[in-house]
Amino acid sequence: MNSNFVNEYFGIGIQNGKTPENLGVLWRTAQNLGASFIFIIGNRYAKQACDTHNAVKSIPYYHYNTFTDFKNNIPVDTRIVGVELDDTVVDLETFEHPRRCVYLLGAEDHGLSKEAIEGAHFLVKFKSTFSLNVAVAGSIVLYDRQLGKPRS
Repeated sequence: MNSNFVNEYFGIGIQNGKTPENLGVLWRTAQNLGASFIFIIGNRYAKQACDTHNAVKSIPYYHYNTFTDFKNNIPVDTRIVGVELDDTVVDLETFEHPRRCVYLLGAEDHGLSKEAIEGAHFLVKFKSTFSLNVAVAGSIVLYDRQLGKPRS
């Protein structure tokens, strides 16, 4: 795999999110845990009461109509890390986060699209008996990134 350059940044977003409330919660966590940008694939953002820090005005927000549009417009050498509840993916606990990446979460009821799963550089999951709310799942992934684990 390529060097993934030296300096670090990351973004986080949702593909076809089901409930708008989850967006505000995820954006607030993303801002608090150092995300460089936030994004949505599919559904558009609307001001959320739960985004009390107004993250969407504090860090760059991007909207992509399709996964292809998203993949064609992320920064060069940025890895896509899909978060998906599946037994064939890497456990978050042992995952080495890329220096430059985007974390992509799927809709609460359908997960990531087949196109997103096939287009991701990495797929991760964490120990959970059942699926979690998308904002909670994203928050766990972002918390794991800031633990200071080695980068790939």
